[in-house]
Amino acid sequence: MKRLVLGAFLMAALAMPAHAQVRVGVNIGINLPGPPAFVVVPGTPVYYAPQAPANVFFYANQYWVLVNGAWYVGPTWNGPWAVVPPAYVPAPILYVPVRYYRVPPPAWRGWRREAPPRWESRYGRDWREEVHERNWREREDHAVRAGGRGCPPGLAKQGRC
Repeated sequence: MKRLVLGAFLMAALAMPAHAQVRVGVNIGINLPGPPAFVVVPGTPVYYAPQAPANVFFYANQYWVLVNGAWYVGPTWNGPWAVVPPAYVPAPILYVPVRYYRVPPPAWRGWRREAPPRWESRYGRDWREEVHERNWREREDHAVRAGGRGCPPGLAKQGRC
């Protein structure tokens, strides 16, 4: 019986898609002293941290960071961070114009600041908007229309914006 269970476990582990094998708790070299202040990127459901020492975004109740050409996602402003393959980076993040990247990669010099970066075709290819992301965006849009400053959910409750 133990062999059968072990065999089934190994088969399941080997059959797991590559994108599901994510390393969590990655040190990305960004140490924020406290929660950064976020500002909404106009016309999007994405927020950016203009004073952070890196490209830090907030979307769908998750924190997103672009460091050294790689995307990371975490549940809080200080992680733990998980690597996100380019195909799974959310489209709203990819549509953020270059001007909202606090530390744009050197290769982006000369690109139009009002336009999104020129991502390769593999970026966002397999991203699908989950129900909780869509609902979050609808609640956020309602808050902005109601005269709110567009503070991310949770941060307003804590009085951080």
